[in-house]
Amino acid sequence: MSVFAQLVERLAELLEPLFQTSATAAAIVLFTALVRLAVHPLSRAAARGQKANARLAPQVAALRKKHGKHPDRLQKALLELYAKEKASPLSGCLPSLLQLPAFFLLYHLFSSGTIGGEPNALLDHTLLAAPLGDRWHDALGAGGVLGDRGLVYLALFALVTLVAVVNYRRTKRQMASQPPVPDGTALPGAAAMTKVLPLLSFGTLVTVAVVPLAAALYIVTSTTWSVVERILLYRDMPAAGALANPL
Repeated sequence: MSVFAQLVERLAELLEPLFQTSATAAAIVLFTALVRLAVHPLSRAAARGQKANARLAPQVAALRKKHGKHPDRLQKALLELYAKEKASPLSGCLPSLLQLPAFFLLYHLFSSGTIGGEPNALLDHTLLAAPLGDRWHDALGAGGVLGDRGLVYLALFALVTLVAVVNYRRTKRQMASQPPVPDGTALPGAAAMTKVLPLLSFGTLVTVAVVPLAAALYIVTSTTWSVVERILLYRDMPAAGALANPL
């Protein structure tokens, strides 16, 4: 934790001439962008895998219909299909999983009162008027929704809502554009997924409200990056993009 705290402090020192008292917040945004940039090659590989999975969807549905009563045969047939086509049903998960350690480090850093036995000075750093270690309920108790701190959260909520709406509309469009399975057989749970998947982006609003502001900045930056990245990577095959992890 001490090493990670020093990294954030060094980035903040570099950005201080531009961002003044909000330099640490800017450092968190920069750190998030660097993490996403490092993971981008895996995101590109995941996009190729998702496109392959979309292409194989009719064959997967046919295998489920053929071996639906024999799980062992179905599993073997699916593994053979994915191995033959060099695809994976979990191809979109790896980039998100690799981001989790960075998020939890940041969450823990701005939730701990001490680091290495010393008071955690980072908790006093702010984004405008809002301390990076505070949560939304702290802002509500220190001036209300329209107070100096509350306005910072309103701006974050507005950005998250905008990103969620863009992702919602795109995902609905992507789900609707998926080609029908030739034999008319739908995958189990496909109807429920079509209804629920577009709404998942709005769950970020709840997360931003309950985590420390520093972690909220990470989430907002990462989510915004994800939407832009997904639009670019899946522009030639939008149906696959609907199944990509929104984080």
